[in-house]
Amino acid sequence: MIPRYTLKGRWDDLNGLKQLLIEAGLSPSAAEPKAVLFAQAYQMLCSRAEESAGALGEGKAAEGARLSPGSVPQLGTPKPVLADWQIPSGFYVPGRIEVFGKHNDYAGGASMVTPVERGFCLLVVPRPDRQVWVADARTGQAIQFPLAPDLQPTVGHWSNYPMTVARRMARNFPGLERGANIAFASDLPPAAGMSSSSALVVAIFLALAEVNQVWSRSEFQREVHNLVDLAGYLATVENGQSFGSLAGDKGVGTFGGSEDHTAMLNCRAGLLSEYAYCPVRFLRSVPMPPGYVFALGVSGVVAEKTGAALEKYNRASGLAYRAAELWRQATGSTEPHLAAIVHSSPDAADRLLQIIRSAGLAPQETEALLKRVQQFLLENEQLRPAEGDALARCDMEALGPLVDRSQKASEELLGNQVPETIRLSAIARAEGAAAACAFGAGFGGSVWALIREEHAEDFLCRWKSRYLAEFPQHAERAEFFSSSAGPAAFQILPSHI
Repeated sequence: MIPRYTLKGRWDDLNGLKQLLIEAGLSPSAAEPKAVLFAQAYQMLCSRAEESAGALGEGKAAEGARLSPGSVPQLGTPKPVLADWQIPSGFYVPGRIEVFGKHNDYAGGASMVTPVERGFCLLVVPRPDRQVWVADARTGQAIQFPLAPDLQPTVGHWSNYPMTVARRMARNFPGLERGANIAFASDLPPAAGMSSSSALVVAIFLALAEVNQVWSRSEFQREVHNLVDLAGYLATVENGQSFGSLAGDKGVGTFGGSEDHTAMLNCRAGLLSEYAYCPVRFLRSVPMPPGYVFALGVSGVVAEKTGAALEKYNRASGLAYRAAELWRQATGSTEPHLAAIVHSSPDAADRLLQIIRSAGLAPQETEALLKRVQQFLLENEQLRPAEGDALARCDMEALGPLVDRSQKASEELLGNQVPETIRLSAIARAEGAAAACAFGAGFGGSVWALIREEHAEDFLCRWKSRYLAEFPQHAERAEFFSSSAGPAAFQILPSHI
């Protein structure tokens, strides 16, 4: 379903890989490190194959059937090392920048997003059994588990994401028989608000779906007709909800929406794309302003969705759900989320606020609900459309103050900012950024700043220096880099060797 490119050489041919990645939409400066990541993943799979061959007794490649890429040997057939059937297929899945539309997706609102030019480079080869082996080529960490419907992942460990994907696939598509050896390497900052966890979910699904040809399953074809549908489905894999007849389960423990998956699968290089959600609908695309790039400042404050941070993130989404529930109880109507409520009548927003005030809740809960609804009304109904229009006109004088208002509302109404992200945004504006804003789940993470490309290196240096002067404790984790609007996920198929 995603774009496909053919690799004519080997996975350790860095120059060939770089040129292919440029063809796929990455800038030359971003393509070169991705080629290295794919080569690292390839080395990890080679090491795994050598270990498997050694387990056969001689430590050499065993004789066996030579199969076409994408197929697997029959059970009981001795496994060759890097025979034709073991030549990996590759996937690239980027992180994303949420440009406008904070916490709108799960409330049925809209957001403007674009892939960042960093992400997961993943290689996969099928197995003759139902075991799934997943390794991080950069850290050497590896896990193994069966492709089974009764898996019990551990929240707080990276294995939660691939295991949750495998469990949901085994439940939604009974009888999957092919496991896989998967190696990945990523230059996406983890727990930094760029959706590294969702990128891993997408990448693992694509890998397991390819080796099992899930695309041809009737259950899949009945519910998923395009990449927009696929994004919606993968969001439910993560949040645990059902997608049509594809029944949900516990998910990974977060109650988010489909913004991340939509950006990773549907956006195009050089464009900022606006989507509405619940269900996902394309609204418009706006070209990246000529001569501008995004500067990304990673605060160093971990935005991991575990423990107390998970509770804070789920509270933000829970308030949106609670407000909609109060509306339905008071009116007897069936609007499923805030966006549907607001658009149900001209006075619906005022009525919703009054319903919350008169619901007889504890003062603290009432205040939290009012702030959450007010932030949604400002972000989704006023600022996001105006920001998109200003960007389409390349009107930076209008864009900056609008984004400043969004940042302020995030601080005061949504309440998901920390001192570090507040200062990162303010410093970026003081250093000349046309606009700057924190993004993602919040409670840590990153800030984007829109800057002139020719000034990027100098800007990043000044931004980093001023930030670390105020927060030296984050020197080890903080990171500053630039990115254009990158390509969405794509597959790399090796030519037959």
